[in-house]
Amino acid sequence: MTLAEILPYLLKGTWVTVEITLVSIVLALLMAFLAGIARVSEHRLVRWIARGYVELFRGTSLLVQMFWIYYALPMLGVEMSAFTAGVLTLGLNIGAYGAEVVRGAILAVPKEQYEASIALNFTPLRRLWQIILPQAIPAMIPPFGNNAIELLKGTALVSLITLHDLTFSGQLLRNLTYQTADIFSLVLLLYFVIALLITAVVRLLERRLGVGLDRGGMAR
Repeated sequence: MTLAEILPYLLKGTWVTVEITLVSIVLALLMAFLAGIARVSEHRLVRWIARGYVELFRGTSLLVQMFWIYYALPMLGVEMSAFTAGVLTLGLNIGAYGAEVVRGAILAVPKEQYEASIALNFTPLRRLWQIILPQAIPAMIPPFGNNAIELLKGTALVSLITLHDLTFSGQLLRNLTYQTADIFSLVLLLYFVIALLITAVVRLLERRLGVGLDRGGMAR
């Protein structure tokens, strides 16, 4: 097969990879903020639950987590599609790493900001929403970008639970044509292009937030 014939098949798998990546990033961000904020909660039980989640997903293999969710959960009566299992695993796993990013950024906000908000009689929720997060989020963007790239690379594992993603497409074509070098060179290139797009979005967010800071939109 020529490269012109191979590329359309790979692009179909690429679209699946992009879908999984985008949906997983949304879930990962949600879990990162929920668990990260819970990690600095005043309630000990909330902190323990969040820490348990973070340590479990950071301390075990992503592949084993995916196999457990896709193959073991149905034995417990929880059925889900391969797409849902892949997104859930990637979102929970990367969300655990993101939670530590959120926790670190929140703790890096100067104590004077907390004291000022308490003096102004802000509720804990208002303090978090209006004072802490606006200053902490800019510091989260670069590591969140790294986490998104790691998530993209992790999507290759969904081929092992029958999802027809970019990696699966490459393996299938390789088995049919034996053009290993050509096919996996294209696969590498397509993953690289997606990673470049993610990096571009992250840098755009960094610039936008940087402009807001420079204009006095947030306290430095």
